[in-house]
Amino acid sequence: MGDSAGDPPAMTYRAPGAIRDMLFATWSLMNSFTADQRGRALFPLDDPRRVDWDFIPKPDRTGIPLFELDRHQKALAHTLLRAGLSLRGYSQAVAIMATENILRELEVVQRGFGVYAADFRDPEAYLLSWFGRPAFEDTWGWRIMGHHLGFNVTVIGQERLTVTPLAMGAQPFPAGVLNPLGESQAMAFELLHRLSADQRRDAHIHPVAPADFATRQVPRVGAVELPDHVDLGIETYAITDEDRWALRFERRAPSGLNGSRMSADDLALARELLLHFVETAPDELAAQYRRVVESEPAERLTFAWAGGTRADTAYYFRVSTGGLLVESDNAVAAGQHVHAVWRDLDNDLGHDLLLAHYARNDHRRGSAHLHRRITSSTDSDADFIARMSGR
Repeated sequence: MGDSAGDPPAMTYRAPGAIRDMLFATWSLMNSFTADQRGRALFPLDDPRRVDWDFIPKPDRTGIPLFELDRHQKALAHTLLRAGLSLRGYSQAVAIMATENILRELEVVQRGFGVYAADFRDPEAYLLSWFGRPAFEDTWGWRIMGHHLGFNVTVIGQERLTVTPLAMGAQPFPAGVLNPLGESQAMAFELLHRLSADQRRDAHIHPVAPADFATRQVPRVGAVELPDHVDLGIETYAITDEDRWALRFERRAPSGLNGSRMSADDLALARELLLHFVETAPDELAAQYRRVVESEPAERLTFAWAGGTRADTAYYFRVSTGGLLVESDNAVAAGQHVHAVWRDLDNDLGHDLLLAHYARNDHRRGSAHLHRRITSSTDSDADFIARMSGR
């Protein structure tokens, strides 16, 4: 928080309502699980798989898939998902899952999947996992992961909440009336074409779009990140080393058009584009991000574009501030396959908040209050007992 009334607002990451709702939904689900399901759903907080948030299909995912749950459990799972997202964010997630039905039917012909498509493209092949101990005063996390949906929640000391990286994709784009990422893409094109020729030249950082995110799927964005040459499993679209360098993301000096060179209306639209992604978060958290973004100086924002400038071409855009990054890529199928992500550059997967929490607490013991409840005062309060006894 700011030190005085004139200071800009800062993130507290406090979202007690969302944290409470997620905890209660988690308890209900855990209580409904068999011993086998619980064993496959719950992992230590330091399990290295927690930081693998890549949302492509993988055969070694952790967790319980939705298709294994009974009717009541599926309802609880959706209650949990809704608790961790805004209403719009939840509707986007549900639409992405449903799109798997359409993609399956298309790929039976396009890729010759035949009967195997029913297993590969499944609207219930999304896995739930929990990390740590979901309980009062504890630090824990959960996620839902599957094709084109990667949602990563971290709860720190039952006080603070992060939900990034939050990744969504869409293929085909659009899928009939299902168009979960259509609004954000339309906003980006509107912003690009509202710019003057000189501004557009500065925003357009490279004629070739990356195959996927410039920051890839790293757990924490470094000082400089470069996109990969190809997208995994789609080697028909490849970029060169020169392309990778031109498309790099430098956190302290991001390439593109700086907000200080935008008109007030264009700057407002650029901020709304960024916040359109951010406001998939629970309302308590999204409201804090909005206050921070709207109060930041214009020069803290940068808008960048690469590739084509029409919707039916391979294109990419990003919007960044000092603490946030949005990336959206639609390259590998020339306007038919969108990947998008928003990231908190300090607190993806709870990073800085976790470090601060661990510095204040012995994280091996969990909640200090919980530890005191099961430790004899003779041991835990020996100095206090001696001092009071000698009064």
